[in-house]
Amino acid sequence: MGQKGVAACEKKTSRLNAHLVFLDESGIQMSPNVRRTWAPCGQTPILTQRTLSYKKVSVIAVLCVSPERDKVQLFFRLHTVNIDTAMLIDFLKHLSKELGRIVLIWDRLLIHRSREMQSFLAHAEHLHIKYLPPYAPELNPVEYVWSYLKNNPLANFAVFDVDELADFTRRNGQSIQNKQSLLRSFIRHSPLFLHLK
Repeated sequence: MGQKGVAACEKKTSRLNAHLVFLDESGIQMSPNVRRTWAPCGQTPILTQRTLSYKKVSVIAVLCVSPERDKVQLFFRLHTVNIDTAMLIDFLKHLSKELGRIVLIWDRLLIHRSREMQSFLAHAEHLHIKYLPPYAPELNPVEYVWSYLKNNPLANFAVFDVDELADFTRRNGQSIQNKQSLLRSFIRHSPLFLHLK
């Protein structure tokens, strides 16, 4: 999706008075993303974690650009199991109630193209779908949300319980929701030619 692809999406969202929505899924592991940190001299920081734990928090998130291009919003939902098509459809139904008409841009993940999803999309007149090119995650601004979340508030955060991880992730996600300048930076950092007011 180059400059022409984004321009076409912008025209379509303007014509429909729709939100331009970027969607992506990710997993937050119980083992922390280890980053360099400060500590008192001679006191090496120690991260204690539960080994051999494959539990994680799965997250569906969208960055929504308003029809006027003057506001960016983040919506997300957490799950302690792998995300399936039914969960994604339920998320899209709630998102549509919140936003109305949507031009949805996402990758070619298998659950996005499943028979169940295609059946749902065929009857969802308020949803207009565009796919990102294969192997181009840098084009999806939600990827920058994951990068920020995992490398800043969640870095060096070791937990023993998946519910504690979900609670911490939720609180930090809600904190990001309230930072308009940060949300706008995710859109601007993407190589998409999307102009915000």
